[in-house]
Amino acid sequence: MAFVIMLDLNIAQKFGGEMELWDRLESREDHATMGLIITFLFLLRIVLRYRYGKPSLPSSMPKWQVIAAQIGHYGLYFLMGALMLTGIISANFASDPIMVFSYFDLAFANHNDELFLTVRGIHEFCTNAIIALIVVHILAAIYHHFIVKDATTINMLKFWKG
Repeated sequence: MAFVIMLDLNIAQKFGGEMELWDRLESREDHATMGLIITFLFLLRIVLRYRYGKPSLPSSMPKWQVIAAQIGHYGLYFLMGALMLTGIISANFASDPIMVFSYFDLAFANHNDELFLTVRGIHEFCTNAIIALIVVHILAAIYHHFIVKDATTINMLKFWKG
């Protein structure tokens, strides 16, 4: 799921530059399609987390790191959910069509530029916040794998307790 999110973030970065309308619509279609795939994977992740529990942390981990890990994980889940909701809501009020899987248009509500720009601003803020959290998450995984040399990184790859 992390790879798909990073791929989608890369697709979304194309919006910031100058581009022809056709390219912008095509990029939006790619971004919206990936967003719905990520939404499905996120819901699946929630089900798996509920069913199998979260990975265990090493008992030797300092309390401050346990608290930081919990805050980071809740932050990632919150921001993923917020990105999905704000993405879908802003797509509903977009002025241009936002096709998903080249099949259906997410911009089905009446265009509302003020609402679109407000929700899009929240979406962009959440994007920047999740990028920062992803960087911290990667650095923490590298720290645990190469410096502390505990099983934290290996446990992150499992869907079961252990």
